[in-house]
Amino acid sequence: MNAKVDLPGHAQYPTLFSPLDLGHTQLRNRCIMGSMHTGLEEQPDGFERMAAFYAERAEGGVGMIITGGISPNEEGGLVLKGEDGKPLAAASKLNTEEEAAGHRIVTDAVHNAAPDCKICLQILHMGALAYNEGAVAPSPVRSRIGAFSPNELDEAGIEKQIVDHAHCAKLALQAGYDGVEIIGSAGYLLSTFLVEKTNQRTDQWGGSYENRMRFPVEVVRRVRETVGPDCIVIFRIAAMDMLQGGMSWDEIALLSKAVEAAGASMISTHFTWHESQVPTIATMVPRRAFTGVTKRVRDEVSIPVITSNRINMPDVAEAVLVDGDADLVSMARPMLADAELMKKAAEGREHEINTCIACNQACLDHTFAMKTTSCLVNPRACHETQLKWGPATVTKNIAVVGAGPAGLAYATVAAERGHAVTLYDAADEVGGQFNLAKQVPGKEEFHETLRYYRAMLEKYDVTVKLGQRVDADQLSDAGFDHVVVATGISPRVPQIPGIEHEKVVGYIDAIKGNKPIGKRVAVIGAGGIGFDVTELITHEGTSSALDINLFAQEWGVDFENHPRGGVTGVEPVINKADREVWLMQRKETPVGRGLGKTTGWTKRLLLNRRGVNMVNAVDYVRIDDDGLHVLLGGQPKTFEVDTVILCAGQEPERSLFDALEKKGLSVDLVGGAFEAVELDAKTAINQATHLAAAV
Repeated sequence: MNAKVDLPGHAQYPTLFSPLDLGHTQLRNRCIMGSMHTGLEEQPDGFERMAAFYAERAEGGVGMIITGGISPNEEGGLVLKGEDGKPLAAASKLNTEEEAAGHRIVTDAVHNAAPDCKICLQILHMGALAYNEGAVAPSPVRSRIGAFSPNELDEAGIEKQIVDHAHCAKLALQAGYDGVEIIGSAGYLLSTFLVEKTNQRTDQWGGSYENRMRFPVEVVRRVRETVGPDCIVIFRIAAMDMLQGGMSWDEIALLSKAVEAAGASMISTHFTWHESQVPTIATMVPRRAFTGVTKRVRDEVSIPVITSNRINMPDVAEAVLVDGDADLVSMARPMLADAELMKKAAEGREHEINTCIACNQACLDHTFAMKTTSCLVNPRACHETQLKWGPATVTKNIAVVGAGPAGLAYATVAAERGHAVTLYDAADEVGGQFNLAKQVPGKEEFHETLRYYRAMLEKYDVTVKLGQRVDADQLSDAGFDHVVVATGISPRVPQIPGIEHEKVVGYIDAIKGNKPIGKRVAVIGAGGIGFDVTELITHEGTSSALDINLFAQEWGVDFENHPRGGVTGVEPVINKADREVWLMQRKETPVGRGLGKTTGWTKRLLLNRRGVNMVNAVDYVRIDDDGLHVLLGGQPKTFEVDTVILCAGQEPERSLFDALEKKGLSVDLVGGAFEAVELDAKTAINQATHLAAAV
């Protein structure tokens, strides 16, 4: 591990790089790496892997790190059981001396990497969302997304939870943490005391809001009493919980002041509960969408306030701070995407930042599936001890054919290691399928990924030859030591009579606008591409991902008046194209079932609101002048459509690979050309990166 990195700050971001004095300590800048549960917490070698993960981010320049959520007791978190049925010890709990010793591995690594970087442990009691039968809550109200009905806490149980929070904080200091963050949002234990829907008590812990907020305030007070004055204590508040009947603005302001009085060093604003039906972190959400809400909290208290959500580049962070919306900016997933985000910003290398695109595919989707977190654009995230590379011991002359996600990942990593790389593509620009994705409303962040790869191609001197389709003979004659075929996919054309009819349009032509789309449209195939195409053709006007007012209208959020939860009584206003669409699939499962867990629901809900007809269990019969003829439940039906858009999957494009193999050349096959079940940039980039790290 290298020594401390001196980050003087870049003139373009003076506020972001200004220190923050907390009295008893100082943060070196205004950037916090926010909390994310990574799945490393439950791994047998989790402490060592977390140490490497957080140390890279500390060395990369963040001012403070908040760990993933750690439960203060057994009933508050995830209980994994071994083959004998007994609970397994996990780093996601901290209530013993032995566990504190394990956490010392993490804190020592961070402080050795950057002595002036702070690290705080997030104390997270999952309450009704806990993955164990001992889950507890203020009332036995099962969450819509919970695995168990929680047990109602009695007076002794409430006191135990308060004591356990304080004990966890004490152990965190013993383990070398600079402080703790207490999470009081998202539908976890503390937040369920605050909302009437989940707190139906009539004793001193329920009823009036003053009673409902008693528990979280007492947790903060008891933690401060236990850890003393020289420990950072952060309280994470649901500044707008996006729940019908959620907290009012007056209640949030009252809680903020009470938490400050109880001893919090800082307040971190969070938005939404996990069961809310408003997206807050998906790529369709505008950048810095919620920082104005944070400003309202900041105006109520005298301690520093942290904001978060969809802040993914230094210029966005600087603008938030300059506008006075917050004192600090939390970036969690952006630190998965690029551990050196702050270092690059300080050195004027913003164009080299690997920007978080808020896809959630390898981070939150993995978390909720109980898999180890990673990052679509950065497969090394959370795999620092497993996926690593240095200069190649023997440099090679390598050709990469195909400049889509897999080809770009392979070419840049191989070139970084010192190999001479030539990248070919028949198109006139790099990006492959990313150039389609960036045209879908809500996916504009893909422009950033392409900007990053273009910067890496230039930095590592990759020879890029666009508009050139090469064959096996040319590559063989050129004398390359190794060839990587990343030629991607060809859209699958289903065997339906009439598939050549003039009203049939492929998804590539539909996205590029090469062919007209009628007023009545059938989309064949309801995977990710089918949903993207349907989003595109039912969308009207500016993308709401680029306009906070449009986003608020479309999702029914009132930022100006802040009704209860920000959404109570607010009806979404849907801007949609004058077009009737049927989104179809052969599968009998509900349409959209296979989409990502954390973003799929947003796509289904949005298209439902736009009036898209979702049809499953379809047998396609033929296409003719009358429309699309199908069988539904064995009964014939004709959809009288003007256009049929094909989104029926893909076939690997591997003819070049086969030809090179026949010639006996050293060759690898990566990305969609290797396997094309569904367009999957996550798998493509991950596979290509691993191969390039080993070549």
